[in-house]
Amino acid sequence: MNYLVAVLPDRIEAEAAYLALEKESIKATILGKGYKTADEFGLIDPNEQAKKQTQFMAFWLVPFGFFAGIGFSVLTGLDTFAWAGKIGNHIIGGLLGAVAGAMGSLFVGGGVGLLIGSGDALPYRNRLNAGKYLIVVQGSEILTRQATRVLRQFEPENIQGYAAPGEQ
Repeated sequence: MNYLVAVLPDRIEAEAAYLALEKESIKATILGKGYKTADEFGLIDPNEQAKKQTQFMAFWLVPFGFFAGIGFSVLTGLDTFAWAGKIGNHIIGGLLGAVAGAMGSLFVGGGVGLLIGSGDALPYRNRLNAGKYLIVVQGSEILTRQATRVLRQFEPENIQGYAAPGEQ
C-alpha cells in the first residue's frame, strides 16, 4: 500500500483538490479543521509512542539495574561510602544501578525522541495545528502517481509519497 500526502494552505484549496481527485475516480481523505483529525485517521503521535516505550523499558530496566547494582557492589566488595557501612554500600550501589536503568530507558526507549521530536508524523500534525489541510491518497503506486499529477496543479506546499513498510 502506498500513501501520498499533500499539504494545502486552506479549506477551499483542499476541497478543490479533493473534487479533482474524485473526478479521476481517486479516493482521498481530507485531514484538517472540519474534517478528520490526525488521530481519527491513524496518524500516530510520536510523543505518545515514545512515552509508552520509555515507560515500558523503565518497568524492566529500573529493577534490573537495582539488582545489578547490588550484585556489582557485593562482587567487588568496594567500600566507596565508608559512612554507610557494608549494607549501606550495597543499597547505594543498587540505587545507582536503578538510576542507570532509568537513564537507559530514557535513551533507548525513545525519551530522546520525546524531548527533541522525530518522524514524519510530527510535521504533519504541526501543519494541521497551524490550520492547514492534508489530502491523503491510499492505493497502488500507479494510483498515487496519478494522484500526484492531479494534485500538482494545486501547487501544494508539500507533497510526499510513502510506501508501507515491508512492501516495495
